[in-house]
Amino acid sequence: MSAATLSDLSALAAMIPNGAKVAVPSDNTGVSMAATFALVRRGVRGLHLVCVPVSGLQTDIMIGAGVADAIETSGITLGEFGSAPRFVAALRTGRIRMLDATCPAIHAALQAAEKGIPFIPLRGLIGTDVLARRKDWKVIDNPFQAQDPIVLLPAIRPDIALFHAPLADRLGNVFISRWRELLTMAHAARQTLVTVEAITDDDLMEDPDRSPGVIPALYVTRIAHAPRGAWPLRFGDAYPLDESALSRYVSAARTEEGFQRILQEWLAEPASVAA
Repeated sequence: MSAATLSDLSALAAMIPNGAKVAVPSDNTGVSMAATFALVRRGVRGLHLVCVPVSGLQTDIMIGAGVADAIETSGITLGEFGSAPRFVAALRTGRIRMLDATCPAIHAALQAAEKGIPFIPLRGLIGTDVLARRKDWKVIDNPFQAQDPIVLLPAIRPDIALFHAPLADRLGNVFISRWRELLTMAHAARQTLVTVEAITDDDLMEDPDRSPGVIPALYVTRIAHAPRGAWPLRFGDAYPLDESALSRYVSAARTEEGFQRILQEWLAEPASVAA
């Protein structure tokens, strides 16, 4: 792996500029909380988050910390822990720009970018409130069948795809296991930044068991080694959700003061908090 591909966490986070459109995965599909904390420390501003297709803690923290001001998603939730408090507060005050979507719409628009086409048709949206709110989505007549309206979605081409993965090799290949949406994100984005649990000297593309779940180095821009980089979220079978940490977060983040208090605690030394 070249020095331009493998870096430390701060150098990886430094590649995300103010105002970038950043694709991030759902809470159970490899969220890079390590990179999220690094972005907060840098004081990044104006990010447009594309949640693939939903998000939770990562987006809530980025909103509360002032990192993100536009959210494109089909949902923001902390699951059994309830609503995402900083997201809800920002919606109520109008501090963020919200682009409502659906899960199929997010995936389809990323697939359009993956294929290099400017838009993609999708059914199932006509007559919905979501379509009424999205002026960038267009309804046309099916050119191949009369009286068959269909919706066109513009391609979503993120500047950055950002996620956490189990393993990378020194050639720049990244093992993502069964999380295929991460591959779509990497194909669609201009750059792909990945934090990983471990680095191996083996060539992952030559591993017959792992290679079907590998993103080739061609689509990977930068990798940083960040053990427990998804904490406090669950990361596959490697470690469980830290329920105590999430409970404390939800309780504290109901107020701005409480959010800032727990955020500073996590920023101080997230690895030791997770241990």
